[in-house]
Amino acid sequence: MGIDLAKGGSVALGESTEILTHITVGLGWDPNRPGAEEFDLDASAIALQKSDQAPSLSYFVYYNNLSSPRGEIMHRGDNLTGEGAGDDEQIEVRLDLLSSAITRIVFPVSIHNADYRHQSFGGVHGAYIRIVNTDTGDELVRYDLSATATRDTSMLFGELHRDGSGWHFRALGEGGVAGLAEIARGYGLDA
Repeated sequence: MGIDLAKGGSVALGESTEILTHITVGLGWDPNRPGAEEFDLDASAIALQKSDQAPSLSYFVYYNNLSSPRGEIMHRGDNLTGEGAGDDEQIEVRLDLLSSAITRIVFPVSIHNADYRHQSFGGVHGAYIRIVNTDTGDELVRYDLSATATRDTSMLFGELHRDGSGWHFRALGEGGVAGLAEIARGYGLDA
């Protein structure tokens, strides 16, 4: 079992990319009530340069763009319901393949058609983000989001950030009412 982080907490993932080269970011959630309407949460990853802008739209990895240009970041598919145990969506990151110009990767999650369905994170239970060493299967870190974001329809679950030669994970839990396209625009993308 890995380290449990609180909101705002940060932890080093390894001393260098030679030690930890391949991680899986697992995201999970369930509807608050059994039998409640299904929630379609969409996890994504946006790779950022030092300017906090993505180098191009191809570095916005989500259900309609499952891979970054060189396969450094790969989305493993869209779960439309949140049903079942374990990770609902996974994003793999090859730290060893990332350009040195990439200094951060943020992991936003939004509720698909939230306005139309009248849904928010207040109706979501057990939301989490975790980092797993893909080579060993060991969970390195986990952040369980609290159910306090009642009106939020999107949320930055966490981020990876480069610090010298290593990578850190920070638990963010920052909510808002933006859709996926609005989140992307915040990082200089026209999605």
